[in-house]
Amino acid sequence: MADRAAATSYKPRSYAAVKVLPAAQGHLVGRFSYGTTPALAAQVRKRGGAAKWFTWQLRGTAVKDSTYATTKAWWPDLTRSPESLWKRNVDGVRGGWEVMADYQRWVIARRHQSQQQVLETMTQFWENHLYVPTNGEQWFVHRVSYGETIRKHALGRFENLLHATITHPAMLLYLDNATSTAARPNENLGRELLELHTVGRGRFTEADVKSSARILTGWYVDMWKTWKPSYRPDMHATGPVKVKGFSHANRSADGREVTRLYLRYLARHPDTARRIATKLVTKFVGDTPQPALVDKLAKVYLKNNTAIAPVLQALVASKQFKAAAGKKVRDPIEDVVATYRALGVKVARPTTANSAANAVLWQAQSVGATPFGWPRPDGTPIDNTSWSSTSRVIASLSMHYSMSGGWWPKERATHRTPKSWVPKSGMRLDELVDHLSRSILHRPSTSRLLQACCEATALKPHERIGHDHALVRWGMPRLLTTVLDSPDFFRR
Repeated sequence: MADRAAATSYKPRSYAAVKVLPAAQGHLVGRFSYGTTPALAAQVRKRGGAAKWFTWQLRGTAVKDSTYATTKAWWPDLTRSPESLWKRNVDGVRGGWEVMADYQRWVIARRHQSQQQVLETMTQFWENHLYVPTNGEQWFVHRVSYGETIRKHALGRFENLLHATITHPAMLLYLDNATSTAARPNENLGRELLELHTVGRGRFTEADVKSSARILTGWYVDMWKTWKPSYRPDMHATGPVKVKGFSHANRSADGREVTRLYLRYLARHPDTARRIATKLVTKFVGDTPQPALVDKLAKVYLKNNTAIAPVLQALVASKQFKAAAGKKVRDPIEDVVATYRALGVKVARPTTANSAANAVLWQAQSVGATPFGWPRPDGTPIDNTSWSSTSRVIASLSMHYSMSGGWWPKERATHRTPKSWVPKSGMRLDELVDHLSRSILHRPSTSRLLQACCEATALKPHERIGHDHALVRWGMPRLLTTVLDSPDFFRR
């Protein structure tokens, strides 16, 4: 009875000046972006709807956008050579961890501002799957290039992406393959290639790991000096190798061809197809991947020679995806980025440590995570449970309130004025709540949201809000944060 009374008492009123996408379209755009904004919704409509927008976005870098280059220039160390970065680190000019903090900030800036939202989303997915953390020593000198390599292949073929990443100096350094020799093959990369990057745990033997490690010997990085990558035939372990169904005589001291064939085999293996399909479903559909959908996506992946775009098209067209609206929780970084986008905060080139483009990293850390700060090679969790703790929710509520008031960070950031959130003076509170719901949550208001806003502001639904009302002058942060604290905002 109480719930029914509340629903009647707090019946929302519509103020439809902000157009929202139909629910199914909003679900697709929200799942493959860092937050649907009125501007993004307008872009979707201009493209003829979410399905056509998604197909257009799958063109990746062909989608016009200057954010990538413009924001990279904000942090000069991101363009320095590996040798220069290491020398500056050793000389105490600027530590590797500081450079990596800049890389993390650049990643956040791109997610916030880029028009290539699907490309950034999939870059995050693959940079998490083929994981090299930003917290570490030697590999920081090549970590920016590693992220750029993944972004280049993020919507191409997994076979090409796998070869480019496994032989990249950042990966070679991180998993100890850069100095792996014929006499002493290091098994770290050979094992993680199988367990994490391709076929998955339990799908290989220890003998497979040993052959995998031998195949990858020869890929070298000149550590402590130039940091240049090269191939060293004198370090390659020759002789017959066998991993699962792959076998090769491996007679040549130049093992680059056997590496190519081996990675091609792994990329096209049915176990790899299922593993990638499972992770895609977990990230974009739900935490309990349905076998039928996994099987379907794996078949599409293999049929299209590991091309990623057809798999994504099949995923978003599936009935399981369409039924999964509101079932994925934003991780802390996604929450921070979505908050900036929802509140329309504009960020300029940083000039000090307190500038918003720099401080946003500490915001993300305060909520619970930083880009690629996960310490293990298995990558940042993509399930709901990992990001649904009480402490995480409380941290998000605090961040939402600070951002709603424009209190921090405010240096080199432009926040909307309280008055700008009220489209006309003298509108009813229930109309204003609907307007904010459409602007921030990209959906009409509900009885639950209206009731929460009334309780948070101690106002009645019918109260008229003028531009000189106390709510606008002093209480708008309380109203905005109530909308941001909605369960609908916590979910993608």
